[in-house]
Amino acid sequence: MLKRITTPSTSRTGTRPSGRTLRRAVFTALGVVLIGLTAACDSLLEVELPGTVEAESLNNPALAQTLLNSALGQFECAYTSYVTTTGILSGEYRNASSWLNVNTWGWRGLELNSITGSCPTGRDATGLGAYTPLQQARYVAEEGGRLIEGFSEADVPDRSDLLGQLSAYAGFSYILLGEGFCEMAVDQGPLMSRTQVMETAEQRLTTAISHAEAAGNNEIRLLATAGRARARLNLGNLAGAASDAEMIPQGFVWNAEYSTVNGRRENRLYNLNHRNRVLSVEPEEFGNVMIGDQPDPRVPVTDAGQFGHDGVTPHFFQEKFPEADSDIPMASWEEAQLIIAEARPSEAEDVINQLRASQDLPALELSGDENMLDVVIEERRRQLFSEGHRLNDKLRHDIPFPTGTNHKGQAWGPITCMPLPEQERQSNPNLGG
Repeated sequence: MLKRITTPSTSRTGTRPSGRTLRRAVFTALGVVLIGLTAACDSLLEVELPGTVEAESLNNPALAQTLLNSALGQFECAYTSYVTTTGILSGEYRNASSWLNVNTWGWRGLELNSITGSCPTGRDATGLGAYTPLQQARYVAEEGGRLIEGFSEADVPDRSDLLGQLSAYAGFSYILLGEGFCEMAVDQGPLMSRTQVMETAEQRLTTAISHAEAAGNNEIRLLATAGRARARLNLGNLAGAASDAEMIPQGFVWNAEYSTVNGRRENRLYNLNHRNRVLSVEPEEFGNVMIGDQPDPRVPVTDAGQFGHDGVTPHFFQEKFPEADSDIPMASWEEAQLIIAEARPSEAEDVINQLRASQDLPALELSGDENMLDVVIEERRRQLFSEGHRLNDKLRHDIPFPTGTNHKGQAWGPITCMPLPEQERQSNPNLGG
């Protein structure tokens, strides 16, 4: 069962495939399958969901598709939490609420050391953070892959296909853990640097490509290749990143999918920005982004004409994801083009102009004295707005975070990358907690 890509003749959030409804029905009925968790992980990774399959029952080839459905559903929950959390941490959004659990992100305080995050229990949930959801997504994908590896092709004819998808989603989980966090630990293991996490992501995605090729699944091959280009860019392997990115065809986009079937399955960015007015688009940087003499359609923002939840913060809506079931791109041709532009500075102007032309946008107007890396970073800021990239771009390019006080008069704290939670440090014997 495949997710979708768009083609040049369809929109990025256009008609969904018939398989989507079936997958969501299965996911809703069975919940997230957290498989064989050790006692040491119970407090961190445990979730309560209806209809969860017993762990001892999962070693059954008939449940192979269920393992995949659970992994995809868990990742999508983690992804919308990650995009939202890093959006406020990176300055795409600002706190417009009175809730303490949002204020701590709004001032980047030391309190963030204790936050693990969770998937929302409903559409009004305000808690941010992405550590636990991403670790759950990574674990379910990897453990599902381990179980399916033990099944024969006779019992699971689409074994390579399932393994390719699980490896790809595991790889993307590692990408986000490596991009968003200062350091990491996995399965009670030793401390990992951001580079080590990204190396693991590259390995998982390379495995996904191999499985996808064996299964003849070109969509998964492209997803994993686009993800590997991103991982290689983070690792400084510019040649490898560009080579992978070149393989992504125009029109390709792979979405994390959302639904109004229940609050857990909804797009959190929409709920927190539109429905509950807890997060406002940061108006100084993103409220009026122009291209030529027109608003840049890649950063669609409107003045709500009202205050946020706190009653004092002028509120701005993002319109990129205008509904609770709006999908969020995980990988796309547009991102791949910007990877090429960053990896090959001599080609950057041509690549960006081709990317702009594909969206009927005016070409760059350069004087010739620009630093092309700065030009690329600005294009990424616009093109990838609210897709979970801005925090990593600021970290890897040393883009300054604001200091002094924020719009509420609160002193900015020192947090930039998300810290490994104290709970992990205290429970993990390899971290000397």
